[in-house]
Amino acid sequence: MEIEQAVARHYAHGSLEQTILSALAAAGKDVDRLTPKDLAPVDEFHVGGRPATIAFAAEFGLRPGMRLLDIGCGLGGAARFFAGEHGCRVSGIDLSAEYVDVANALAVRVGLGERASFASGSALALPFEAGSFDAAYMFHVGMNIENKSRLFAEVRRVLAPSGRFGIYDVMRIADGALSYPVPWASGPESSFIADAASYRRWLEAEGFEVLKERNRREFALGVFAQMRARGAASAPAPLGLHIVMGANAALKVKNMIADIGAGLIAPTEMICRVAA
Repeated sequence: MEIEQAVARHYAHGSLEQTILSALAAAGKDVDRLTPKDLAPVDEFHVGGRPATIAFAAEFGLRPGMRLLDIGCGLGGAARFFAGEHGCRVSGIDLSAEYVDVANALAVRVGLGERASFASGSALALPFEAGSFDAAYMFHVGMNIENKSRLFAEVRRVLAPSGRFGIYDVMRIADGALSYPVPWASGPESSFIADAASYRRWLEAEGFEVLKERNRREFALGVFAQMRARGAASAPAPLGLHIVMGANAALKVKNMIADIGAGLIAPTEMICRVAA
């Protein structure tokens, strides 16, 4: 509980919805006629943003009508993309009540309120009946969860037989001290980076089969190079993840990029299914 409270505090903003709407207006968007694409610069809070979500979807095997669970949904960007572009019905949970409120408000604004809904909840005690979902996923969530065995047991419980589970987390790839703050944590007390081998061991122990695994470090480095090029060529955009990350956003991103560049950590994708 103390860890979850610390995580929730890390992500707290206070006036997030209004700040996003003001930034959208400053970017020339009509806030009463928004599309999911308009929101992509601010609500895809993971390395690579919307391109990473699209790449994940291509590996995950989505189909129209699937019941999806978004664990640690944040502002709901991935959920709205899967609902709008793939015809899925998505339920999201997050520790941050503010994120949940904003996610629901934005879903309504883009006309997806009936296909993507969000509620406050813990990934360690999912508020759903057994077998409720065809698939579940989490983007950059495991870094905030110490007890990953319990997390994966809960995910296994709420999935239907042969259900799929997708993970896109920052994982450890070499020993060495990490720099803080980073986007997911102000310090090591709420940062629980683990390597892919540990993920596989915990997943298999809880009844999952790992089908695919992909280290996305080179993809991330390419994204960061594009960010630097855009930053050198133009003034900062009014709409971006700096809104979500707060006043020290630049330092958080700088530290993360340095650790990925140094080969200590890397965003890593895993596609699993409930074992037969």
